Amino acid sequence: QVQLVESGGGTVQTGGSLRLSCAASGRPVSGYTVGWFRQAPGKEREFVSAIRLSGASTPYADSVKGRYTISRDSAKNTVYLQMNSLKPEDTAVYYCAASPRYLGGTYYNPAMYDYWGQGTQVTVSS
Repeated sequence: QVQLVESGGGTVQTGGSLRLSCAASGRPVSGYTVGWFRQAPGKEREFVSAIRLSGASTPYADSVKGRYTISRDSAKNTVYLQMNSLKPEDTAVYYCAASPRYLGGTYYNPAMYDYWGQGTQVTVSS
């Protein structure tokens, strides 16, 4: 099985940028669909982005489209989430998750992922 560790969170001002990392160990991350999710206090965990097994498809939530970019570095066994033009509503704990399956149209559903990291806090101040 794969183990995931997120890093790169922090506090930034509105309009700032952060790059989150999801470092995988135990198995090659290229063998998994990897998703990023976030959860704000009092809210449900929501889909942010994912990178498919092939790496060719990278869907995004409408709320982050054009501002966030997901990428994968197989040599470093790491998936990244570059976040630009951050807004206060982006404040949340961000999680990466992995599934060994091709998820088809269900990539946005956190229940479809088998492995999760511990999360990293992102705070955007106004």
